[in-house]
Amino acid sequence: MARSSHLGSRDVAAPGTTPGLAHPARRRSATALGVVLALGLLTACGGGDKPAVAENKISTGKVPVYYPKDYNALIAQAKKEGGKITVYSNLGDENMAPIVRDFKKKYDFIKTVSVNELDSDELFQKVLSENAAGSSPADVLISSAASAWANFAQREGTVMEYKTPELAALGNEAELLPSVYSLSQDPMTIAYNTSLMEKPPTGMADLARIVSADQGKFKNKVTVRDPEGSFGFSVTKALTEGNPGAWDALKTILPLTRPETSSGTQLEKIVSGEYTAGFLISASPAYPVVDDSAGLVKIVFPEDGTVVLPRGMGISAEAPHPATSKLFMDFALSTEGQRAVAEGGLASYREGVKGRGLHTYQEVVDKVGEDKIIHVDYSAVAKNDADAWLERFNGLLKK
Repeated sequence: MARSSHLGSRDVAAPGTTPGLAHPARRRSATALGVVLALGLLTACGGGDKPAVAENKISTGKVPVYYPKDYNALIAQAKKEGGKITVYSNLGDENMAPIVRDFKKKYDFIKTVSVNELDSDELFQKVLSENAAGSSPADVLISSAASAWANFAQREGTVMEYKTPELAALGNEAELLPSVYSLSQDPMTIAYNTSLMEKPPTGMADLARIVSADQGKFKNKVTVRDPEGSFGFSVTKALTEGNPGAWDALKTILPLTRPETSSGTQLEKIVSGEYTAGFLISASPAYPVVDDSAGLVKIVFPEDGTVVLPRGMGISAEAPHPATSKLFMDFALSTEGQRAVAEGGLASYREGVKGRGLHTYQEVVDKVGEDKIIHVDYSAVAKNDADAWLERFNGLLKK
């Protein structure tokens, strides 16, 4: 399977400089309030309990033996920065909470971690606007908008140069762009309402077979992310490049499909039955929906190609707290930090992270095999190529 080119609650477009082909990588999730409300009744009526997660044991103040010998100087510098840091992220509170909690345990002088939840693309524009006006409070940037990251990072003076000591343990694939590292590796799934689709589709080809058998039943009952947005473009283009045969399935599925601009909306409508199924649904917001739905919603990793989208993390070149930012990045990539990442509903890609209620990249590999994983690359696509791809996809979508 060839490798190719998440997720804010809303992704605003970037055709013209959008992501392209991929390299291997090892391995979000603000579920919309509407989903939480929609599932409230199910939970009250005996919905599935979220698996208990064992406490993450943190070695307070201690760093791995493979860190540089002068790392204590970085910690001392961070202490002088006032014990605070600001993160601009496209992640929800439930995703970030375990990371923030355990980072503050790791370094007990850290008192304030301010997390600003922003759209995947919007956070880059916000940093640029703030710096142009004087200064931005942003220290660390986290987003799965691959094309927006590529465009932002190619500008001079936007990303602080930093080689994390965790790179050796994670592998070079963890560096998505110079000094931009993968916080998580989130798989895209087929999500479906079990009361409307009793037998789960095994992949895109199987979903096409199911909907083609009764097109009237499935008309406007399937959803996909809007390809005009950075996330939608990234994952759909990756699917067609990593599995060219997917175009045959899309010819059948897309005329019955309605695009949406957020995963929260998609999942809410699958819960309510407005949609029977959705494809290229990020697993990270889907996991809690599945857990809370009493079996009403389930997900599958497509056996004919599961797209995996890395979530980029970098330090702003103008970060007010550069040393603290480096500590945060290193922690988030460490074994302790990656376990917190998994506890927050994202897919950790660090070897050795496992346990009840934790989701990992390895889980996807075990289900479909490494050769069936399509990795999204953090690189730009020429405008002409992006326009041509969108014309083909949208042509099928609007039939």
